Amino acid sequence: MQFTWTDEEEAFRADLRSFLETVDLGKPPKDKVGRKEWAQRWIATLFDAGYAGPGWPKEYGGMELPFRKQVIYQEELARRRVPATPGNGVGMAGPTIIKHGTQAQRDRFLRPMLRADEIWAQAFSEPGAGSDLPGLRTTAKREGDKYVINGQKVWNTAADISDWMFALVRTGAPDSRQHGISYLLIDKNQPGVEVRPLHDMTDNTVFTEIFFTDAVTSVDNLVGAENEGWKIARTTLGHERSAGALQQAQFYRRVVTELIELSKERGVLSDPILRHRMADFERRVRVMRISAMRMIARIADGGDPGPISSVSRLTNALFEQQLHELAFDLLGPEGVYDGADAVQHGRWAYGYLRTRGSTIGAGTAEIQRNTIAEQVLGLPFDPAMPPR
Repeated sequence: MQFTWTDEEEAFRADLRSFLETVDLGKPPKDKVGRKEWAQRWIATLFDAGYAGPGWPKEYGGMELPFRKQVIYQEELARRRVPATPGNGVGMAGPTIIKHGTQAQRDRFLRPMLRADEIWAQAFSEPGAGSDLPGLRTTAKREGDKYVINGQKVWNTAADISDWMFALVRTGAPDSRQHGISYLLIDKNQPGVEVRPLHDMTDNTVFTEIFFTDAVTSVDNLVGAENEGWKIARTTLGHERSAGALQQAQFYRRVVTELIELSKERGVLSDPILRHRMADFERRVRVMRISAMRMIARIADGGDPGPISSVSRLTNALFEQQLHELAFDLLGPEGVYDGADAVQHGRWAYGYLRTRGSTIGAGTAEIQRNTIAEQVLGLPFDPAMPPR
């Protein structure tokens, strides 16, 4: 998919590029809190200059750009390699509050979220409720004008650096499954909320687990109606699978090009089988970009990406894994080393380990295949899962 840009669109690109090039980001700190604050300063600069939230309504600080300008926006940010907003607020909670929240919730949360003054984390999955999310057991009992929350969440990104969480909790009977789930906004910085880091295969602590012990939130922080959070969660999950999709496509466009150049330098592209595999990834990274554009167009048109987000999520997850497997095959034994003396400081080994979880996060590959089968291809619903 290629565009012939209008003079107005090219002028927008030039203005945005000029702004991005005037901002000196400096090098990101190595510690997690320092990186968060570094990213927050950048996002605040973006917001204050009127360049935040390309698809968000203007009344909440966004740009409300049409589809084509959103494509330009994402291309230019990917080109500049700027940091993303820490946490999951802008890509997930924000669109959900815009669509389903009260006016008071929009007024209270959206601008601080978009400016990165407040960082958000997702609290959905549980030890016994990952793919089977309707089986969650974290409870929220209403006591007057507040909910009292007890339970455990796991595999939560950035909860250790967040200020607020958007959570799915059980407000119905223990066996009510999707019919007894509510969507709550919870202040993380309070007694009764404990966040513990989880080490992954790269020895990083991107993920956490959260323990609620009589934590509280106001009933004003209920999004939608009580026990109807499952339907609202679909908006969040759809945006999770599409958020940053074009930036991801631009990122992997660069990664594929860099892997091709590295392969040329090492003289391994003379193998016709490896050349064929590399050509296949060249094709797939172009399809990734087209798919991302389709989702942006759907969001700009109707607010939700729809089931196409599951197609993109599944193909992108497999792409990430298989690309790093190809890198290992191209580089041979040296590809498994990491550290300063390794090929490109071990980036391919790190990427291989990091992407082992790509087909689990944001909905497993099996869940995505169910969604595609049922909502795109019209096949019978899986009887073990709740109707969508």
